[in-house]
Amino acid sequence: MQHTRTTHNTLAEEIRLQSIEILNLHLAAAIDLHAQVKQAHWNVRGPGFVAVHELFDKVSEEVEGYSDSIAERGGALGGTAQGTLPVVTARTFLIPYPLGLADVNSHVFAVAAALAAFADSARTAIDTTDGIGDKVTADLFTEIVRGIDQTVWFVESHQEQR
Repeated sequence: MQHTRTTHNTLAEEIRLQSIEILNLHLAAAIDLHAQVKQAHWNVRGPGFVAVHELFDKVSEEVEGYSDSIAERGGALGGTAQGTLPVVTARTFLIPYPLGLADVNSHVFAVAAALAAFADSARTAIDTTDGIGDKVTADLFTEIVRGIDQTVWFVESHQEQR
């Protein structure tokens, strides 16, 4: 069982421990998500390249910001961020990004799916952390979902209609 550092944070330690576990799970997935979006950014080709390449760069920066916010919230609760690559590899819940993609539509589809999967888990985290009495962590996940929902819309707007 993970222990928390001594802190003046007034949430009960039991609540903080549960939230830290949820935060670290999502930290691993956010780091994976960032890497997946960078994979798409580096490899996208075809019509619409410049716009999608630049969009993926912005999305990767946004996701990196979520990683920081998640890690910092865990620290504020007296926890330790667990974001090393071995931990990320072992704990991420995202499907591995398909290698070998090049065309815009394939990358748009894969990035939108990864973003949506992360948001889906974050929605559950909202309910879980709110239910255990950590409304601040629930609010953080709400903010993340709000941003990702908009980002999915932006990414999907580049999907070629067939």
